[in-house]
Amino acid sequence: MSTERVKAHFEAEAQEFDMIIQKLIPHYNEMIVALVSVIPFARESAFAMIDLGCGTGTVSKAVKDSFPNVAVTCVDIAEPMLQIAKKKIGGKVNCIQADFNRFVFPQKYDLIVSSLALHHLADDGAKLGFYQAIYAALNAGGMFINIDVVLGSDEKLQKVFMEKWRQFMAKSVAEEEITGKWLPNYYAEDRPAALMTHLAMLKECGFSAVDVIYKYYNYAVYGGKKQGQINNKEY
Repeated sequence: MSTERVKAHFEAEAQEFDMIIQKLIPHYNEMIVALVSVIPFARESAFAMIDLGCGTGTVSKAVKDSFPNVAVTCVDIAEPMLQIAKKKIGGKVNCIQADFNRFVFPQKYDLIVSSLALHHLADDGAKLGFYQAIYAALNAGGMFINIDVVLGSDEKLQKVFMEKWRQFMAKSVAEEEITGKWLPNYYAEDRPAALMTHLAMLKECGFSAVDVIYKYYNYAVYGGKKQGQINNKEY
């Protein structure tokens, strides 16, 4: 998989990204609601969040709408995505254009989120290394929550997952587009892992309260916490 290919893909689709994602990703809005629902802070809390692979900022905006005092940092490989995200979220947003493979967290955060991005990391070793970096970048009491595509735990499950995904896309996308564009893109660019593998990695990194928040076949919301308290308070 070429990082440049992924970058070019998202730069080209930035303006249409929100429309595309609704057609391709089953129940994406529900997954965002699930992510926001488990953020372990009071509504008026002031805390720092970083959104890894923010795209057009949909997840960050949802968090900001529910937690108006959050300080938002958005990271994406594609500058056009960041430009759209900044406008969508509104207010003061720190934007960083970066490739995950070389990204260094500039500070520590209370909340780290990601959506449909970490599956681009090349293999399980790269994913584990990035989870370790995420854990190190969290303040005590902080939480990491991820929305992403996952594999089934065996070939038969994966076959079911892929068929359910195709059925969802077919509701609004022509079969020629599915077989000629989106499935080839998936096999060329995406390197998902099984959900159980992700959960095991998080535990290996030291995360506690690791759990699955939402799942629909090959899409899941999951995460974990870093033990401790933020500013001597538990939210």
